[in-house]
This record gives sequence, structure tokens and C-alpha cells, in this order.
Amino acid sequence: MELFESILKNVNTFLYSYLLIIVLVGVGLFFTFKTRCIQFRLIPEMFRLLTEKSPKDQKGKKGISSFQAFTISAASRIGTGNIAGVATAIALGGPGAVFWMWIIALIGGASALIESTLAQVYKVKDPITGMYKGGPAYYIEKGLNKKWMGILFAVVITLTYGFVFNAVQANTITIAFEESFDTNRLLVGIIISILTAIIVFGGLKRIVNVTQIIVPVMAIAYIAIALIVVILNMTALPEVIMLIFKSAFGLEEAFAGMIGAAIMNGIKRGLFSNEAGMGSAPNAAATASVSHPVKQGLIQALGVFIDTLVVCTATAAIVLLSDAYLQSDAASVNLTQASLVGSLGDWSGIFLAIAVFLFAFSTIIGNYYYGETNIGFIKESKTALLLFRILVVGFVLFGSIAKVQVVWDLADLFMAIMALINLIAILLLWKVAKPVINDYLEQRKKGKDPVFYKKNVPNIGDVECWGDEEDKR
Repeated sequence: MELFESILKNVNTFLYSYLLIIVLVGVGLFFTFKTRCIQFRLIPEMFRLLTEKSPKDQKGKKGISSFQAFTISAASRIGTGNIAGVATAIALGGPGAVFWMWIIALIGGASALIESTLAQVYKVKDPITGMYKGGPAYYIEKGLNKKWMGILFAVVITLTYGFVFNAVQANTITIAFEESFDTNRLLVGIIISILTAIIVFGGLKRIVNVTQIIVPVMAIAYIAIALIVVILNMTALPEVIMLIFKSAFGLEEAFAGMIGAAIMNGIKRGLFSNEAGMGSAPNAAATASVSHPVKQGLIQALGVFIDTLVVCTATAAIVLLSDAYLQSDAASVNLTQASLVGSLGDWSGIFLAIAVFLFAFSTIIGNYYYGETNIGFIKESKTALLLFRILVVGFVLFGSIAKVQVVWDLADLFMAIMALINLIAILLLWKVAKPVINDYLEQRKKGKDPVFYKKNVPNIGDVECWGDEEDKR
């Protein structure tokens, strides 16, 4: 086991120190430059689209709205990466890791916009449910005509989200409850597994109904607590902000030798949290019923900003406004708990345990959907889907009692592989994304509510849902 852990750590060090950082930042900067910083220019448009109603289909039925698709992706994004992940990044990389998380989010917003736009372009209609589905596996097959690469991505994301990431979420929940209530981790794991089974066997509509309630409520409550901590420690805030910036470049004496660790942990935990360019959120983006693909691209870029610049920053404030990260051996959710208790008292540790449960459980639901979509891409089989659902529940139980570091290292490895496949794919599909974005911007410039047709972009490939006016959505 020790040999396995050592190999895992060395592979991750190579991926995040060299390969992934170059590709991730390089692709993000490429899209930022080519779109003239569209992720910043159209922020007001993002908020406007968030409240846009879902159009009706030919039978008068409404599909998944932009907001509902946003909550599915947010359910996966806003989870333990925001609470445990940020604390881990600070514990291992110092305060400067927070700065590099911000940078990854700002650059990654462009990649998030491109991947979700492509997911909308190449989405398909599920013959059984009548709902839309799609994601990287679909745009790799239909846009690049590389079925093998699509299957490879589908296998990796299914393993990553359905199994490994869900083990991480369950792991964080049981640790948080053990810390606050001294509960048995196996018992809590069994309860989580049962709740997971109830939701995942209920289908997409049940997933949507749960996430659109849990996600906004939990995010607002958590941010409110963080604001209370900030207000109570307002005089120390400028010092903390300076600490983040100085540590990011090795200028702070206490963290002078940690610049490499700050960058690596900031990128790892930032990517785990906001998922920009990873290829996960496009699976949620494809479900939305909208009049133009770019609308979901903008919505998902907003999701990246909210996740990292708001929710992750809230955790950073909680941790850095306390001195727990300097005194404690804790390096996960228990560090955030110790920091919060130090600022607000014992009750806040109980609140955080409950918040972690809601964050992580909603993430398990969102993660499961990503796996389900890709199982369908590999093979439409009720037996395969049933087996997948059983294994998801099993990995939730496994994660509940597993060793923390092994679970996180496995998550990092699978996340890197998945991100590399997707980043290469969206870079190759820029030739499609560019005219689609230009079409949206031209229509907005004329004061229109943009509507997309396949004929708007020549040589677009195998597009199913954007033919004529009747099936444009």
C-alpha cells in the first residue's frame, strides 16, 4: 500500500508540476486572448441569462432551464473542494495557494465557456426520457469524428465522478461529523449511501428538483457565515489579503520556500473546485433547453467565478482569519472547522458539519449524473446503468471509511487525465466554437434574442438539435 501511495504521489507531482499546468493555463490563455476576454466582458449578460425561462418544445413542454442546468453543475462544483479543498491547499501550499486558485478561475472561465457552448452544439435528445444530454464524449465523437476518444473520455469521467470523487465527498462528510458529533464513520456512511440510492434511482428530474433547492440555500448560508467572520475580524482583513499576495510570490518570510507548493496546490484544489476545462460541467450544460448554445457557455463561466471567487474565498477568509492553520496538523475539513470554531464558537463547528453534508451530498448527486450521461454514451443498457448505480452507492460507502490522503490522491490523478483529454478536444474544436460565439455576439449587437441554426456555421459536423426552427432548442 505504501508503494502504491508513493507512485500515486510521484505521478501527480509530475502532472501538476509540469504537464497539466502548461496545458491548462495555455489553453485558458489561448481562449481568453482569442475571445478578447469574453468571460469578463459579458458578466452582466451572464446574470441576465440566469433568470431566462426555458422555451417550450413542439408539445408545449418545458425542458431544463438555464438556472436548473446551472444548479446541476453547481451541485457538483460547490462541494468539498470549497471547504476541505481550500483548507488543504492552504495547509500544504500556504496562503499563496489562494491567489493561484483565483488565477486558475479567471483564466479557466474562458475554457468553461467554450466547453459548455460545444456541449450545447452537439447535444442529443434521449429517446427514452425526451430530455437533452451531451458533454465532451458527444462533442469529441460528433465534432472531431473520434469515437474512440469519446469512449475513453466517457470511461475516465465515469470512474472519476461516479466513483472516486464521490468517495471524496463521503470521506469529507464522515470526517466532519466525527469531528463535531463524535459519530461512527461507518454508520454515517451507511446513511449517506441509502440517501444516495434514493436519489440516483429517481432519474434526472429528481436530481434537478433536489439540486435547485439545496445548492442556492447552502451556498447563501455558508457565505453568510463567512461574512460574519470577516466582519468580526475586519481590522485583520487587509493584512490577510496582503499575506495571500506576498505568499503567492514567495515574498512572505514565513512562506518564502513554498512558492512551488502554493502554485501546485492552488491549481490542484482550484481545478478540483471550479472544474473549468475539466469536461464535467458540459454534461450539465447540455441538458438545458436554450435558444443559443453560447447562453449555457456564459452560464457555466459564471459558475466558475461564483465557485472560486465567492465560495472558495469565503473558506480562505475563515481559515486565514484564524491562526489554526499555523498551529494544527489538520489539513482538510477539520482545519476549516477548527478555524470557524476559533472565530465563532462551538456552534459554528456543528453548522459547518451540516453545511458539509449538504454541500457534499448535492455534489454526489451532480457527480452521479455526469457518470450516468457517459454510461449512456458508451452503451444504452439498463443493466449497465443499474450496475453503475449500485457501484456509485458502494463507492460512497467505501469513501466514508477510507484513508483521507489516498482518496484525494486518486481524485487528483483521475482529474488530471480527464482534464487533459477534454482540453485537447476543445482546443481542436475552437474552429467550431469561434463562429458560434461570433453568431451570438452579432445577434446581440443587433438587439436580438439570439437563436442558433445549424446553417449559421458551415462544416459544423454531426449536429442533431439545431436544424430548423421547430427543433432549434
